[in-house]
Amino acid sequence: MRILLTNDDGIQAIGLRALYRALTLAGHEVEVVAPLTEQSAVGHAITIFSPLRAKKINENGFEGIGFSGTPVDCVKWALSFYFRSKPDLVISGINNGANVGVDVLYSGTVSAATEGALANVPSIAVSVDNFCPQNLEAEATWVVDFLNQLDWQIFAERIVLNLNFPKHGVKQAKGFKVCPQTDAVYQDRYEQRRDPRNREYYWLSGEIPADQVLPDTDRYLLWQGYITLTPLRFDLTHRELLPKLANWFKLDK
Repeated sequence: MRILLTNDDGIQAIGLRALYRALTLAGHEVEVVAPLTEQSAVGHAITIFSPLRAKKINENGFEGIGFSGTPVDCVKWALSFYFRSKPDLVISGINNGANVGVDVLYSGTVSAATEGALANVPSIAVSVDNFCPQNLEAEATWVVDFLNQLDWQIFAERIVLNLNFPKHGVKQAKGFKVCPQTDAVYQDRYEQRRDPRNREYYWLSGEIPADQVLPDTDRYLLWQGYITLTPLRFDLTHRELLPKLANWFKLDK
C-alpha cells in the first residue's frame, strides 16, 4: 500500500519513526509529512495567516518532510499538493498519550486522520496510553499485522479507526476490544505558578474521573490493559433532536 504517515508529536517522535520502520520493512510505500515541531492538542486547527514551509529530512534510513504547520496542515498539503494521486491509507501516530473519549476533539493525531477521512482516504489514528514511551517497535509491528487483516470495503466513507494501546505495552496486553468512546469529560485544573521574574502564569492539568467512566468504553478498557479500537465518524448532528426542534418552532409560530 501507499501510505501517508503523519502525527502531532513531530517528525522526530519515536512513535512515527517506529511506524515508518515497520511499514517499510513490510513492503509498504511510506510517505511522511509531519510537523517540524510538537503540535499536541491543536485539534483540527489549520494555518491561514502564516506561510508554510516544507523541509526534506533524510537521516539514518528515514526519509520524510517536516512541515511547519499543524497536523491537519500536513495532511491537507500532502493530499492536495504533494501527492499526484491519493494514497491508499493515512496513518497518524503513534501518539504519546491515549486519545479516548473527548480527546478526539482536542487531538492533533485524530484530527490528522480525520482530515484524511474527509478526503475519502481510509484513515487510522494510533496512540499509546503513555506520555513517555521508550520503545514502540512492538506496537508498530502490531499495527502492520492489523492492517493486513482489515477489509476497508466494509466501512462507510469518512470513517476514522481510533486505535489505542495500553500503557504497559503489547506483550502485557490482555487482548483486543472493539468498543465505544467514554462520554466522561475531563475535570480540569489550572495550576497558578510564577516565572523566574515573579510574574503569574497558569498551567492546565486534569484527568477523566474514574468514577464517571462506564465499563466497556475505551478509557475503561485501556485502564484494564486492553488494546482498543473505536470507529469514529464526524457527523455531529443530534438527529433525535431535529424533529423536536422543528415541532417546537412550528408551535411557537
